[in-house]
Amino acid sequence: MTEETRTVTLPRLNEPAPQFTAPSTAGEIKLSDYKGKWVVLFSHPADFTPVCTTEFVGFAKAAPEFEAMNTQLIGLSIDSVYSHIAWMRSIEQHFDVKVTFPVIADLSMDVASKYGMVHPGASATAAVRCVFVIDPQQNIRAMMYYPLTTGRVIGEIKRLVQALQLNTQHGLATPEGWQPGDKCIVPPPATAKAADERVKSDYEVTDWYFSKTNAPS
Repeated sequence: MTEETRTVTLPRLNEPAPQFTAPSTAGEIKLSDYKGKWVVLFSHPADFTPVCTTEFVGFAKAAPEFEAMNTQLIGLSIDSVYSHIAWMRSIEQHFDVKVTFPVIADLSMDVASKYGMVHPGASATAAVRCVFVIDPQQNIRAMMYYPLTTGRVIGEIKRLVQALQLNTQHGLATPEGWQPGDKCIVPPPATAKAADERVKSDYEVTDWYFSKTNAPS
C-alpha cells in the first residue's frame, strides 16, 4: 500500500486519546502522567516562526489560569529538544515571559501521526495548528484545527475548557458567545411528559425545548 493510499485513523470525540511517551523540554513525558487533570495538547508548525511565537507568548501568559483550572498545557512540534529550548529562551529574552509547560520534540512524528496533526495538503513536514482538549479520564472532548497562517485565540481555548468542565460537572450546555457567569442551556426534555413539566418549571423557559438557568456556583 502506497503512502498516498494509506488509511490514517484520526482521533474522534469522546473516545480515548491516543497514548504516547515522548521526549520534551521537561524530560520524557507520557500522556498517562496527567490522568486526573484536563490536558490541552497543541501543535505548532515550527520553532522560531513569528505566528507560533505569538501563540507561545499567549499560552505562556495564560498558563497560570489554565493551571488554576486543573489543566495541563502541552506543546508539540516536529523540532528537536535543543531547538525548543533555544526558542523558549529567545521568547523569555525578547517578550519577558517564561514558557513553563512541556513542549514535545516529535522528530519521529509519532505523536503527530497518532493525532492527525500532519496534513500533506498544508505541509508534508510540519504539524498544522491543532488543539486537543483531553478530560481527566483521558478521553478527547474537543478538537480544533487551524491553517499554518492563522494564529489561535488563547482566550477561546480557555473558554472551551471552562465550558467542557461545566458540562462535565453539571450536565449543562453553553450557548453561542457564552462566558463564565452567563446563563447556560438546560438539555431539552426527551419525553412529552417532561416537556409539559419543563414549561411549568422555574427555568427561564422560551419554549419546551429551549430553556436557560444560572450555572451552579
